[in-house]
Amino acid sequence: MRTPCPSLDHDVPCDRIAPVDARVVFLGTPEFALPTLEKLADSYNVVGVVTQPDRESGRGRRVTMPPVKKLALERSIPVYQPRRLRGEDAVAHLKSWAPDVAVVVAYGQILRPSVLDIPPFGFLNVHASLLPRWRGASPIQGTLLAGDTTTGVTIMKLDPGMDTGPILGMRETPVGPDETAGELEARLSALGADLLLELMPAYLAGDLMPQPQPEEGVTVIHRRRKAQAVLDWSRSAGQLHNQVRAFSPDIGAYTYWDGVRVKVLRSELVHPADAPAGGSGTVFSWLGEPVVVTGDGYLKLVYVQMAGKRPMDGGAFVRGRREFVGARLSSQSPGEPA
Repeated sequence: MRTPCPSLDHDVPCDRIAPVDARVVFLGTPEFALPTLEKLADSYNVVGVVTQPDRESGRGRRVTMPPVKKLALERSIPVYQPRRLRGEDAVAHLKSWAPDVAVVVAYGQILRPSVLDIPPFGFLNVHASLLPRWRGASPIQGTLLAGDTTTGVTIMKLDPGMDTGPILGMRETPVGPDETAGELEARLSALGADLLLELMPAYLAGDLMPQPQPEEGVTVIHRRRKAQAVLDWSRSAGQLHNQVRAFSPDIGAYTYWDGVRVKVLRSELVHPADAPAGGSGTVFSWLGEPVVVTGDGYLKLVYVQMAGKRPMDGGAFVRGRREFVGARLSSQSPGEPA
């Protein structure tokens, strides 16, 4: 295993390495990580993959493997699934792979110095924001909730902090006004994979040095929670639209109608000239589509899903449930304290 140069503050090993010879360990779990693992496996010697354990999911509580594990097995790459990547056994397992560099994409755990110090070239991370904006576990949700019109990906070298490591490079992209988290995630996962593969050769050759993050402009977003997805109709239509975008499709922003939870998977800001009077949360029909009065403006429900039902177009929803028009939606389920 190569040893770092103290004079270079551990950023570059003394004996540079040709990229073709690099032994790479990959750490990741969800679909967002797949494009990077695919491209790495095509170009480098990926000697091992670390991912989260298999978990029960769905109504039948079937044990399901993480997407990264499935791809690794298809590529015949050894897989390691510790509950926590810490302790002597985990450190020994990683050391046994003798990695030159490790790549992390949405792995789901904070790594300790005892792990970060194993590969001489360190751990490179694909992060779904333009750091230092939106450090933390849910950068895409932070971007959409804030209504940012621009985002991107950052390739950084991990340190013990929360997304505070030095940056190798960034790539910017616009955010569509109606783009959802699922759509943006797919674009950023591909963008991040491409950027990492562009930067790695120069980094491994010692021609690219990570640069410290700016001290200004730091924002942090913590892991998203289901309770944060409830729609409070006293807020503005713009804020609610961003909330719908941020939680679609996996959690789904939601409201309550007559005691039943209704997810709003896609919405649109509209400006009907003949909107009827009504308090926040009141539903009316405009051009055959359901529109809700908010604290400031109007929000069209483009795609909705009642609890236990399939998602459906908002217009089809109101044609099948005419009593929905004129209803008053709520942010509280029956029995919750006011």
